[in-house]
Amino acid sequence: MTATSISNIRNFCIIAHIDHGKSTLADRLIAETGAIEHRDLLEQHLDTMDLERERGITIKAQAVRLSYQSNDKSIFQLNLIDTPGHVDFTYEVSRSLAACEGALLVIDATQGIQAQTLANVYLAIERDLKIIPVINKIDLDAAEPERVAAEVCQSFGFNESEVLYVSGKTGDGVNDLLDAIVDRIPQPKGNESGPLRALIFDSKYDPYKGVIAYVRVFDGSISSRSNIKLMAKGTTGESLEVGSFSPKETPTKYLSTGEVGYIATGFKEVGDAPVGDTVTTLENGSIYPWETYTPSKPMVFAGLYPADGENYSDLRDALEKLAINDAALTYQPEQSSALGSGFRCGFLGLLHMEIIQERLEREYDLTLLATAPGVSYQVVLIDGATIEVDNPAEMPSPQSIAEIKEPWLNLNILAPDSYIGTIMELVNNRRGELGGMEYIQASGDLVEPGVAQGHRVMFEYKVPLSEVLIDFADQLKSRTQGYASMDYSLSDYRAGKLVKLEILVNGEPVDALSFVAHKTNAYQHGRDLTSKLKDLIPRQLFEVPIQAAIGNKILARETVKALRKNVLAKCYGGDVSRKRKLLEKQAQGKKRMKMVGRVEIPQEAFLSILKMER
Repeated sequence: MTATSISNIRNFCIIAHIDHGKSTLADRLIAETGAIEHRDLLEQHLDTMDLERERGITIKAQAVRLSYQSNDKSIFQLNLIDTPGHVDFTYEVSRSLAACEGALLVIDATQGIQAQTLANVYLAIERDLKIIPVINKIDLDAAEPERVAAEVCQSFGFNESEVLYVSGKTGDGVNDLLDAIVDRIPQPKGNESGPLRALIFDSKYDPYKGVIAYVRVFDGSISSRSNIKLMAKGTTGESLEVGSFSPKETPTKYLSTGEVGYIATGFKEVGDAPVGDTVTTLENGSIYPWETYTPSKPMVFAGLYPADGENYSDLRDALEKLAINDAALTYQPEQSSALGSGFRCGFLGLLHMEIIQERLEREYDLTLLATAPGVSYQVVLIDGATIEVDNPAEMPSPQSIAEIKEPWLNLNILAPDSYIGTIMELVNNRRGELGGMEYIQASGDLVEPGVAQGHRVMFEYKVPLSEVLIDFADQLKSRTQGYASMDYSLSDYRAGKLVKLEILVNGEPVDALSFVAHKTNAYQHGRDLTSKLKDLIPRQLFEVPIQAAIGNKILARETVKALRKNVLAKCYGGDVSRKRKLLEKQAQGKKRMKMVGRVEIPQEAFLSILKMER
């Protein structure tokens, strides 16, 4: 393979709101450049997981090298990095943007600008990337490309001549897009003869080659059998193989400045080559990393337990293997009196948690029980010490707590102005604080509140993460008939009137059902949960009290009535004392049974927390 001049290399990614046709457009670019034969091309070709194809979303960033002949017959190397669209994977999007000089901003011609469109554009602007606005799906009957283009120009300051109109499905306008990539996106910059600096924007595990790091080379070059070092992690090793994505992994002699490819490191854990770290050579390597390394931090925590306790070791092995391919997943063993042995896992968000649970059940044939997702709290103790608590069962006693701080989000919601009232009601009920509100006209002009009619509104809110976790997105979509979109980012930690709500069944606290709630909502949550549990817990031969408590204070109580055997069934007469004797004997037996009896809590009880009405 002949080396490509750095002036003929273009590195770009595709950014878009979820379901705006990003993967379909990537397929069309691959087909038009002949990277794959038409007979071998699959729909969503860069989405390699079954879950990605089924759900129609991109979960893992993928890269592909395209060869394109321009109008003047020059051959250009186009390195496309496909990015996830869901807000849970913003960290991967930011790493992919760091590896590029340009970005295709893809917007659906039927939907227009959405919340994550704005968020991803701001990420690209922060990276000083050249942005090419692309209006996609122009072949649809409901498409309004001119209106959407005007909205894009006014919102982001593009000229009308910069906007391209394409259809990823039919291929209309794709050749013009390829020409625009060559003409508008700048060539990479870097010191070709300097020490190696290569940014890891993704990684995966291969059982034969170890961790394969997806890299963008900024300075120098790397060949196979080079001694390498990870600058932030400090791990050292040897590059077993280097290559490019065509889109399959294709070995090459070396990767040079400006190129995107992979390095097979031989490391046995993805954590040894984390996303965001810089690769250099062990001898005469660089002393300055490409950028400051910031690891991805879990935001959502939940307990995963095997439905059958005998499968604990299988779950542990499955998590180990999955963590090798997903560095964002964290887990540690935990013990629950109600559920037995399991693991406390950390996720980037609810979708990430859902994907991990589904992969564990599908790929490793496990039946799992997940506790209600929660967040990590900063607990300030009376003595001034601060501890992180991500499991409500480990919350210290109320007497030793000075204050509890919870994570808050910057929440952006974009919706038609006819839904202002219902959106404000929803967010206010979740303790949200309105920071700002802007009207966006069809022409894209920002106008004063109260003037625009039939146009869209951008809300800026501050809201606790715990209030957004469970059903907020579903409620937002149902209240706005699917027209609203949202995006969020972590803001800060704030102290609040938070309490640990415990559920006691037959006098025993069930740690897996305990959760942290705001004091004003604790009574309602406790009453709702005890009422649901009363219907879910099967009747025993003795009365089972179900209580919601904060410390020693009982907030709500329900009782599961006892099953009663009719011990008088065979008494067809005789003295009343005989009947009383049988009833007293039965009462004493029930009393003894209540002291030693154990109540089995069904799996539906743990799911009931998720389904509680707000």
